[in-house]
Amino acid sequence: MKYAVCIVPVAPIRSNPGHKEEMISQLLFGEGCVIIAADKSGFVNIAVQADGYTGWCLATQLTEIDEAVYLETTGGLAGEWSNVLDCNGQKMMIPFGSTLRGLEAGTMSFGKNTFRFSGSMIDPSTVTITAEMVMQTATIFLNTPYLWGGRSVFGADCSGFTQMVFKCINIALLRDARQQAGQGELVNFLQEARCGDLAFFDNAAGEIIHVGLLLNDHEIIHASGKVQVDKIDNSGIINATTGVRTQQLRIIKRYF
Repeated sequence: MKYAVCIVPVAPIRSNPGHKEEMISQLLFGEGCVIIAADKSGFVNIAVQADGYTGWCLATQLTEIDEAVYLETTGGLAGEWSNVLDCNGQKMMIPFGSTLRGLEAGTMSFGKNTFRFSGSMIDPSTVTITAEMVMQTATIFLNTPYLWGGRSVFGADCSGFTQMVFKCINIALLRDARQQAGQGELVNFLQEARCGDLAFFDNAAGEIIHVGLLLNDHEIIHASGKVQVDKIDNSGIINATTGVRTQQLRIIKRYF
């Protein structure tokens, strides 16, 4: 089995090999994957380490690592909105929540690549989850533009946003909204919701199509056009600026 790690700030994961194919997710710097197969076009089929999501990534945006490095849990996450990383003597900017895999004395080595980091970090394994901390993490993404398949402060979709917030508090969410809705414990009423619960929304066919993070029982932060705070009631989301109802509430789930 071949293992690899992302060595660029953000690597698109596509539905099929090719630059014009749909982007369905992303790897952030330092995140790992298993290489399933390779294509003559320079793309490799991968399974993401954190959530098992599969797709195609450009091989040059990854570098192979051995199993010990793949399983490495020391390090942390990049803690600022944008972070400076020294990549083989050149500056690279990596987004909030990038994985600093195996960081020791400020240095990481993957294959022939040496990375040095001296910025602020988050260590999810030592986090004490509080409403204030969840809110602080979520609001780092405010005004991030909506991007289908996105998972970073440079661009995120609804479930990419929630997955990244939960990554920072050491809770592993699956990638898509409908998958995330299958995790956690059911909250029976919106009035019982607390900061950090996730609200899920469906379409006329009953399919889960959207997710957001509840700040309380009447406000939600979610990626819709951009990451923003809107009102929520028992029926769904109400845009705080226009007053237009945009989503139909289906269920609420709790994860901690």
